[in-house]
Amino acid sequence: MKENPQKIPLAERMRPRTLDEFFGQEHLIGKGKILNTILENQHPVSIIFWGPPGSGKTTLARILAEKFKCPSVFFSAVLSGIKEVKEVMEEAKNHKKLFGKSTIVFIDEIHRFNKAQQDAFLPYVERGDIILYGSTTENPSFEIISPLLSRVKVLVLHPLSSENLIKIIEKALKDKERGLGNYNLQIDKGALEMIVIYSNGDARRALNTLEIASELTLHNKKTKITAEEVKEALQKRILLYDKKGEEHYNLISALHKSLRNSDVDASLYWLARMIAGGEDPLYIARRLVRFAIEDIGLADPRALSIALWAKEAYDFLGSPEGELALAEAVVYLASAPKSNSVYKAFSKVMKDAEETQYEPVPLHLRNPETPLMKELGYGKDYLYAHNFKEKTTPMESMPKRLINRKYYEPGDLGLEKEIKKRIEYWNKLKEEMKKRLIEEGKKG
Repeated sequence: MKENPQKIPLAERMRPRTLDEFFGQEHLIGKGKILNTILENQHPVSIIFWGPPGSGKTTLARILAEKFKCPSVFFSAVLSGIKEVKEVMEEAKNHKKLFGKSTIVFIDEIHRFNKAQQDAFLPYVERGDIILYGSTTENPSFEIISPLLSRVKVLVLHPLSSENLIKIIEKALKDKERGLGNYNLQIDKGALEMIVIYSNGDARRALNTLEIASELTLHNKKTKITAEEVKEALQKRILLYDKKGEEHYNLISALHKSLRNSDVDASLYWLARMIAGGEDPLYIARRLVRFAIEDIGLADPRALSIALWAKEAYDFLGSPEGELALAEAVVYLASAPKSNSVYKAFSKVMKDAEETQYEPVPLHLRNPETPLMKELGYGKDYLYAHNFKEKTTPMESMPKRLINRKYYEPGDLGLEKEIKKRIEYWNKLKEEMKKRLIEEGKKG
């Protein structure tokens, strides 16, 4: 029995059948672009389609497979085992021997196969038994083994633009063959914008929302889809956020770099994105503490205190009240003067400590804990700063080989401007005392 087309989800019914029907990914589609060139040359190559959900990865793979007129098999790495895939590959190898034609094997969510399982594809790809199409939402650099990655072309897909989503929705409303055109439905501007915003660049999500909203509209005996139906269809927005995936690192990177760039509004936005996506607020708090240390440092020492207070406040209050403490810390950190001078100084000094020969502590800086130590010269010629009216001495505190080595170079912003003056004051005073002691020694 033939399946009723209306029982198939709208998103599947409206799946583009040709590149002409496809909206978005203009950097891949169009005259002179890579997908058109591959089709015009009729030279199929193995491809990994990397992009967010609903951006067209599976659709483009299907369009290419259809155009090349090759036998094709579509798998989901979630539902299919490697044993099943190997069986198909063996069939593909035999088909190539008999008919001289490769089989297109499409594996959805290819990153779900582990490294050892991915190894199984290699010989078939190398011999040309199969043309491998894989789709992934994860960065292939981390999820696909290097030997396989070097034998495929990686195409990066972007979230669909608002303009593209509007075209997709409008086409679905008008299309009488596969869409909702027979219902003569209209959609008001507010409802359309709501679907687009909540879809987050995902065509499948947009069409699923439209389908439910249209059913609600028809049930209410109306002909115009309004924001009321869309809200009911959405219930609760599902944000694109994976605490273990690349988006997690992208968002924390965006927050950190916006803070460093002293952009208060952008910093607040990325903070909100992370919280709305379900990130652990204490993870965010730890990152804010780290930022205060690394990127503000002594330009404003209060920044570290405020970041720690925000962490304590969230610990005490929990969500949602504690999130406001994180927002306050973000505003303070973004607007604070910036300096990574201590960070750079400590990196340099750690490099010296780890990579150079261990320098002995000068004898005058050692404590003469025993008579033997005193006899060996421990503590000899040590100058006690409090015995001098200047509260410093010209005594050298660096190991002999590192004398005159400079690590910390304070910046010109915030408190570091004052610290710079203090260091210059002490250095000048030491030099004057050294000269004076030398003169006194000559006279003596």
